[in-house]
Amino acid sequence: PPENSRKVINRFPADKAAIYPQGDCFYLRRGLAEKFGKDPEQFLVGNGSTEVIASVIKAFCGAGDNIITADKTFAVYEWVAEFSGFEARLLPLHQYSFDPESMLSAMDERTKIIFICNPNNPTGTWWDRDTLTDFLNRVDNRSVVVIDEAYAEYVEQDNFPDTMHLLEEFPNLIVFRTFSKMYGLAALRVGYLCGSLQMLDIIRHTHVVYSVNTLAQEAALAAITDDSDHIRRSREMVSAGKIIVQKMCTTLGLECLSGEGSFLMIRVPLSDTLLYRKLLQRGMMIRTMTGFRFPGWIRVSMGRETVMQEFVDILQETLQQ
Repeated sequence: PPENSRKVINRFPADKAAIYPQGDCFYLRRGLAEKFGKDPEQFLVGNGSTEVIASVIKAFCGAGDNIITADKTFAVYEWVAEFSGFEARLLPLHQYSFDPESMLSAMDERTKIIFICNPNNPTGTWWDRDTLTDFLNRVDNRSVVVIDEAYAEYVEQDNFPDTMHLLEEFPNLIVFRTFSKMYGLAALRVGYLCGSLQMLDIIRHTHVVYSVNTLAQEAALAAITDDSDHIRRSREMVSAGKIIVQKMCTTLGLECLSGEGSFLMIRVPLSDTLLYRKLLQRGMMIRTMTGFRFPGWIRVSMGRETVMQEFVDILQETLQQ
């Protein structure tokens, strides 16, 4: 986590744990509004992105409705929709990326929400500004479009969409972000969404209050205070880690998919779940990709160079056994 967040966590008084948190995350929403030049009422904070996904689906879907997303992406969109009794239409990726044409073709009058993970988890592929703007124009306000930017802070591409600005142009657009990735607060569970005042007025009616604890709110607010150096150093760490892992993949002849985000994917010559167990015995935890519909692949999150070097050493030893 950023240094400012660490200070908040280390100084948090135990007596404060007996007091209920702010039900609407007032100060955190105000901090986000200042950062992005928005109205605080345009933000909704939840117990991780999972909660805000559920709030949006509950707000806009009714009996007989459907959502659209990709077949190989963050699975919670699909899970929440189907657990709630709504159809999840899953479209195949095209060259490991969301396919705008197939998503538009799958829409009908009962399509209420389209979920796009940008950059995509787990492939790291992404839509540029023109692709997203063209897609939003062709949706033409017929459905809510959610852009999940959990890994957006890692992207350094000039033509990556500025969705916070696009909110002014497309009233059906909602943007998701999180403090779990770039800001390293995954255990504290803080996700948020931003949209038009009209959108938020609808979603807020389905959202649970008091779901974000006080420490999480304060640590998240501290994280976005003077965060430029933290983001720069984190991007440098991720880039250095990817170089180490990609070099190993080249040496071993392993297919590697490395896009934007703080991770990459590797096709491995054995069961990904078996490799998971073997690596775990050596103190390394990776993400198996069978659950993402990528059997035989693993996803590797980047860390400090010493950790990544230890990982490639252990992986090579494990594969050569």
